Amino acid sequence: PHRYGVRADDGQPVTGPGSIFGPEYRVLTLGVISVMTIVAFEAMGVITAMPTAARELDGLSLYAWGSTAVTAAGLYAMAAAGGWADRRGPVPPLTAGLVAFLLGTLVCGFAPTMPVLLLGRAFQGLGFGAAIVALYVVIGRAYPEDMRPRVFTALSGAWVVPGIVGPLVAGLITDAFGWRWVFFGVLLLLIPV
Repeated sequence: PHRYGVRADDGQPVTGPGSIFGPEYRVLTLGVISVMTIVAFEAMGVITAMPTAARELDGLSLYAWGSTAVTAAGLYAMAAAGGWADRRGPVPPLTAGLVAFLLGTLVCGFAPTMPVLLLGRAFQGLGFGAAIVALYVVIGRAYPEDMRPRVFTALSGAWVVPGIVGPLVAGLITDAFGWRWVFFGVLLLLIPV
């Protein structure tokens, strides 16, 4: 095999060192990066929109719980999803994680009170935690060992653009349409993925 993962005789990709965007891995790589990018946009955007949401819902005293709910639920889900993925494979925790994240995002977008918003944030944390662990299991099972560092590098990169433009975009959306549309915008990105 050629060192770039293409056979010299027929030009077809081979397992081993190759591109994570080669024909064999392209769809999987784009899916993994898309999920991580959406989660990153949500995380960065909500930080910007939460002060407005807390004021509008008369919940400034509960403001800090917006991040705490996501973090605590996410840690729990990470621990639970690891064992679940070991027993059943990564698809059930990934699916459940994305559904929980989707439901949590809906609850947040429609929240009439701050406690309901915090409940939605907890569901988002459960979804985020389960999905992240499942993605790591997918990477461990689907990619050869020598390609995994490149996939994890791409995942790190999936946080760069949301980290730079996410707060700005969320601020513009919050000012123009209201904080709820930060959550609804995430839904528009999540459903196709």
